[in-house]
Amino acid sequence: MTLPRIVSRDQWRAAREALLVKEEVVTRARDALNAERRELPMVAVDEEYVFEGGDGKATLLDLFQGRRQLVVHHFMFAPEWDAGCAGCSEFLDNVGHLAHLWARDASFAAVSRAPYTRILPFKARMGWTVPWYSSYGNDFNRDFLVTSGNAGEAVERSGVSCFLREHDQVFHTYSAYGRGLDGLGSATSFLDLMPLGTPDGHARVRRHDEYED
Repeated sequence: MTLPRIVSRDQWRAAREALLVKEEVVTRARDALNAERRELPMVAVDEEYVFEGGDGKATLLDLFQGRRQLVVHHFMFAPEWDAGCAGCSEFLDNVGHLAHLWARDASFAAVSRAPYTRILPFKARMGWTVPWYSSYGNDFNRDFLVTSGNAGEAVERSGVSCFLREHDQVFHTYSAYGRGLDGLGSATSFLDLMPLGTPDGHARVRRHDEYED
């Protein structure tokens, strides 16, 4: 690996300022892309998926936990596997404190095809507390394009899907897969994927134990 060249502080500052110009172009482009993403059309989800989680059976509507927005991490964990995907595990390790999402009317959940009896010990091993549900026995993974192929030779891939709730109707608003997950993990990064975005900007940012219920 070739290391960066060594320069004086003034030379570094000049190079840094030149790079900052390019970074600001990317930032403005990302802001424009986020605005365009929020204007994507949405699709009603009428399928009555039944998941299993820590509190037993749950519907997709239940995964919202009463909030208006939902981010689902499609965690690669096939029914026959003994442990979840290493890449998905790294992703979940980097997800920030969920209180910052909850304060902005958004929930987060991981969903895998593995039976909940396999998910639970692996979740305990990893020390995670995020809501995690099993989609074993339903078509959720196939419908949202993270499982493909025949049952005996199913292919898994990681992804993120976003949903919006209007009363009891759920809408699918966005999905990303593979490299589309790069840079995700913080509350702001997830909110940028959803139609309501970050409605208050950073005006209501608190320490995670200071938000009101």
